[in-house]
Amino acid sequence: MATRTAPRTDASALAERFQAVRNLTVALVAPLSDADATAQSMDDASPAKWHLAHTSWFLETFILRDFVGGYRLYDDRFPFLFNSYYEAEGQRQARNRRGMVTRPALDEILAYRAHVDAQVLAALPDLPAAAQELIALGCHHEEQHQELLVTDILHLMAQNPVEPAIWPAARKVPVEMPRPAGWIEHAAGIVAIGHDGDGFSFDCEGPRHQTLLSAHAIADRTVTNGEWAAFIADGGYTEPRHWLSDGWAWVKRERIVAPLYWEQRDGGWTRFGLDGRRAIDPAAPVTHVSFFEADAYASWAGARLPTEAEWEAAAAGHDPLGGNQLDTAGPVEPRPSTGGPAFFGDVWEWTGSAYRPYPGFRAVEGAVGEYNGKFMSGQCVLRGGSCATPRGHARASYRNFFYPHQRWQFTGVRLAKDL
Repeated sequence: MATRTAPRTDASALAERFQAVRNLTVALVAPLSDADATAQSMDDASPAKWHLAHTSWFLETFILRDFVGGYRLYDDRFPFLFNSYYEAEGQRQARNRRGMVTRPALDEILAYRAHVDAQVLAALPDLPAAAQELIALGCHHEEQHQELLVTDILHLMAQNPVEPAIWPAARKVPVEMPRPAGWIEHAAGIVAIGHDGDGFSFDCEGPRHQTLLSAHAIADRTVTNGEWAAFIADGGYTEPRHWLSDGWAWVKRERIVAPLYWEQRDGGWTRFGLDGRRAIDPAAPVTHVSFFEADAYASWAGARLPTEAEWEAAAAGHDPLGGNQLDTAGPVEPRPSTGGPAFFGDVWEWTGSAYRPYPGFRAVEGAVGEYNGKFMSGQCVLRGGSCATPRGHARASYRNFFYPHQRWQFTGVRLAKDL
């Protein structure tokens, strides 16, 4: 991860935030067995055990090793096992082979976490500002992995033929379908986007700069399951006319007929979630759709996806702490709209923008500068956070990014149109 520097945080407040973040990660894996925490369901997902260890390796490497005199690594094998893709930190276990790390066991990884926590908290009051900034960065880094933990666990359980519910939940109470989406109009003109330098940000969120918007309108809510079911019923996945060429090839090759985790059972659409398999909620935001699907739906609806500049201009006046986001461990999922424009939480919203650097972008020096800049190729930007994003992690300038075919995250669709 790379960050633009922020004012030094009070040591006691930073320690409190550090402990809260670390505790939530452990709570998210509490329902898992050692086998659950070791398995890897696909190359894009990582075992829960790996997430637990990697976020600890990050702290041990960039804080304890580099700033605490005389510190000795907990285990000399762990840098190879739990480095992700920091080339400057040397060789590492291949990403698609992380599930082969059957040992150390889950309880050993939890002991490693406890060791790192104790060492960081003991050293924190005397660490220089640069190290304290890295602890803050480590908290934001771990929050990203908390979301990945949730979505990777969901994907893993969906491969299990008995479809276990990790967090059983009460039966959903039907709610009224939301009204048709309204449109928020924006006149043509120049707007400023990107992080303004106040507080934490990742380096890819800046520099703040001006960009020209054409007159457009953006929907005041995201697309629902019920609206997506109508798209399916109208031949959305069987007719090529609304699909990009790469998207249509993907649909045919992968035999895609609906969002990820949807299946038709007993005459209706169902979805698999962290609380097991249930009937879809027609009023809830559709999720687990790829960029290809989002773009095809927008074409079918006579609209388009917003650019990331349009999205940020519309979201700038809304509270990033609001909405349905992750507060505690449990069966998170998108929830029906409660009325009024909502830009944060529920689902990450695909934009029509490629993930590329802003004008004047420069990656910071050193290993922590590797995370964002080198991935600015072939990926699409998503905005807004999801039901699995820890509350307080997202902001209007936050840029998430995934490849066009990926959909195991809580991804959804907000429409836009030209005026």
